[in-house]
Amino acid sequence: MTRLHPLPSILLGGLLLLWPVWLNAYPLLFSDTNAFLAQGGEWLALWDKPFIYGPALAWAHHGISLFIPAMLQSLIVSHLLWLLLPRHLAGCLALAAGSTLPWFTGFLMPDIFAPIVVLSAVHLALRESGIWLRCYLILLCGFAIAVHLAHLPLAAAMLVMTLLLARRRLWRVATPLALAIATLLATNTAMFQKTTLSPHGVVFALARFAADGLVEPVLHKNCPKAGWHLCAWAGRLPTDSDVFLWHPEGPVQTTPYDTTNAAIVPPMVLTPEARIIVTATVLHDPVGVLRSMAENTLTQLHRVALGDVLTRDAAGAFIDSSITRFLGPAERERWHVSRQYQNRLLDTAERLNPVNAALMLLGLAVTLWHVWRGPQPARALALFILAALLANAAATGALSGPHDRYQARIAWLIMLPVLIRLGPPGARSVRTTAQTPPQSPRPAM
Repeated sequence: MTRLHPLPSILLGGLLLLWPVWLNAYPLLFSDTNAFLAQGGEWLALWDKPFIYGPALAWAHHGISLFIPAMLQSLIVSHLLWLLLPRHLAGCLALAAGSTLPWFTGFLMPDIFAPIVVLSAVHLALRESGIWLRCYLILLCGFAIAVHLAHLPLAAAMLVMTLLLARRRLWRVATPLALAIATLLATNTAMFQKTTLSPHGVVFALARFAADGLVEPVLHKNCPKAGWHLCAWAGRLPTDSDVFLWHPEGPVQTTPYDTTNAAIVPPMVLTPEARIIVTATVLHDPVGVLRSMAENTLTQLHRVALGDVLTRDAAGAFIDSSITRFLGPAERERWHVSRQYQNRLLDTAERLNPVNAALMLLGLAVTLWHVWRGPQPARALALFILAALLANAAATGALSGPHDRYQARIAWLIMLPVLIRLGPPGARSVRTTAQTPPQSPRPAM
């Protein structure tokens, strides 16, 4: 079967995977997009976000348009799929029409880099490639890991699968993880003067434990003697981790802090106390902590619906000012005519949820079949994907809290075994070992 030249095929695939952006007439935004615009535009340290995606976003849009980073994200995914799928354009069309993928390629958040971690790791572990492509994939995977802390457990899961299935190539998957860790340590040292992976990430764990009812017994045991800020919340802790973290009158945002120092925010002040309480919670009820994490992981695994971030309110109240400041008033007007801004995009996404769910069940069935009876290359890919889905659910659901968006961004990977299964005989597919060169025919006796 004749294949298109790589560049046109990758470009067309990228355009297909951006159809929600074309329908919306603008990239998809979230409230955290505003924070990333400020992070990159002002070189701003954010307590809850690595200093990675914001600068990359600023470099990509270059003060011109947010369509540019959306297109770059889509092209990266299209290229990774071109390396994997025997029928690239047909695969992109299928994923665009029947999966959650296109709703994240043009979503200006680090979410799309979760599946990029998996796809790049699959290529590094299961495929042979030239030195330049290998270097690109290592750098891409390292960047994708570093943009979000939840990607560290995901990368660790890919490393474990490589150890089990392709041990000789372990260094290829370990190198991006090492690069990501070094980058996080360096940026946190520069921005926060703390050589750590996450200076204040323990506050998220505190919010999750509190929402699951694990913190209340610790407060009852230690308050008021401990003198913690949370002692004032004993008996009335929010049961929603988002309320705990973000509500203006919630436990985190009411933490006393120095209002004269713009670099200090309440979560940063609460961090030392949060570390103590989280440690005390784990020691007080380790079984309860493990049970809660397992339950949240299982809940997150099946929460794959679209629609929880596709309204104007989800983009936040400050996105207008950030777009105007960093890209100009004309860009703000383009945002204002989008379907998301006019709250006309949510219905489209929600109508697709039944179709996406049915196709993902098909993908799950084929993936499990490959694990049970499939040939070794397909079995290896299926195991990588299942490990990725489980690791992502654990990293997001157990440590932050189940949200549809967290698993929807990566759930579409379950369709890849179907698309490879439908590929033409003899087409390019995932390989677990280098192919043996063809042998010359034996001379006639």
